[in-house]
Amino acid sequence: MMPKPRADIAPNTLEFEILPLVKPTGFREYDARWWFNGIGHEKAPELNLEGVKALGLGMATLFHELGVEPKVVVGHDFRSISGGIKNALILGLVQGGAEVLDIGLALSPMVYWAQFELDAPCCGMVTASHNENGWTGVKMGADKPLTFGPDEMGRLKEIVLSGAFQPRDGGGHFRVDGMIDRYIEFVAKDVKIERPLKVIAACGNGTAGVFAPKALRAMGVDVIEMDCELDWTFPKYNPNPEDSEMLHAMAAAVKEYGADVALGFDGDGDRCGVVDNTGEEIFADKIGLMLARDLSKEYPGAKFVVDVKSTGLYKTDPVLKENGSTVDYYKTGHSYIKRRTTDLDALAGFEKSGHFFFRQPIGLGYDCGLTAAKAVLEMLDRNPDKTMADLKGELEVAYTSLTMSPHCADEIKYEVLDRIVAEYQAMEGGEILGRKIVDINTVNGVRTTLEDGSWVLVRASSNKPELVVVVESMESEDDMRALFRQEVKPRLAKYDEIGAYNQEI
Repeated sequence: MMPKPRADIAPNTLEFEILPLVKPTGFREYDARWWFNGIGHEKAPELNLEGVKALGLGMATLFHELGVEPKVVVGHDFRSISGGIKNALILGLVQGGAEVLDIGLALSPMVYWAQFELDAPCCGMVTASHNENGWTGVKMGADKPLTFGPDEMGRLKEIVLSGAFQPRDGGGHFRVDGMIDRYIEFVAKDVKIERPLKVIAACGNGTAGVFAPKALRAMGVDVIEMDCELDWTFPKYNPNPEDSEMLHAMAAAVKEYGADVALGFDGDGDRCGVVDNTGEEIFADKIGLMLARDLSKEYPGAKFVVDVKSTGLYKTDPVLKENGSTVDYYKTGHSYIKRRTTDLDALAGFEKSGHFFFRQPIGLGYDCGLTAAKAVLEMLDRNPDKTMADLKGELEVAYTSLTMSPHCADEIKYEVLDRIVAEYQAMEGGEILGRKIVDINTVNGVRTTLEDGSWVLVRASSNKPELVVVVESMESEDDMRALFRQEVKPRLAKYDEIGAYNQEI
């Protein structure tokens, strides 16, 4: 019987080898994320292989509790630690009576797609997504195309940490080969780009390097590969198309090769970043707005969902209004937007982080970087006389910041955030930089909107020990910087629990 996991086991000990280590903070709002490779690092590991087995056993226990068939698609991303972690997860799942369909190296959306392809209700994808090397985690679900939300994650946490496992007979491990080619064929199916397009495929040496070039070529475009060779040391930068380092490298490549667009993919391929033909980086919320405008012409009255980090231009866009489209702002997080898009029967959902969710007839409802890339290319194909820069230039002007993340420990970040939310709520009816506050949205952290449409957002990261800060100005780039430097940064600096930012404007 699997022992009850502990959170206080030190590495390089007998206990670390034979007992499950599972730190409670690894259970996030909608997936699981732990620091795993702690040996030789100042930060101690939060999970060991026995802990991963406990997680798998807990997942199988929950699947049975939910009343779904315990048939689980499992895959892993390209990291030095992911294969071994996946095998440990499988041992736990099998012990819990689950039938595991192991599809090997995969992107997260490939695992979600395989649930449909292999008729499996459940999934478990071993990935740390865009987190740095040393992190691991699992994205999981039991109701395709949705992934777990707070209720399921909360119950899984209870099962695992209390040791309330229920081993069962009937489990098994079955290897399924050939899924990579089948997935690429599915993504590129019925896509025929007629317009000559030169496309940079940027993969940051992560998992998407196996998939993106082949899929984009199958769609009919000329592909220039950029860091598509697998290298789990990530020698240049972490594959994260929301970070400025990767975006700047993509911009340089566009200028060097005279490309029409650069498409960047994160470590597990569920996100897509875009740089236009002039080398200018377009944040994903603006790409979402461009896609929504284009799709609203094809599907009048279509509904769209966006996260609270996204530009306020969705609410004022004249094309969306003319075509009868509505936009709903909801919680940041792939599981939240995925579920909200399904619940509202929306055509698509967009996150500023680069998650794009397309439902029928474009996609199957889950977030997929390659499907997002397909949508961008089809948009260009439907507008043969316009460049990406032209399409972007048709948007109303807004100046949106990078996503900035000051450090704040997992154990305290929500309590700190509650205090910040209360501060902004107390300002209702007041002013920020001489403009009246007209709305305070607390659906996810606090988004404070001013009378000219400018806004500031502070929320807690769902997968790292950080807060998240985004600001947008409808006036100027200087005003955007002032909203951060004169409003948000000084306010957060009063909190000793908040540390350095990963990047600033």
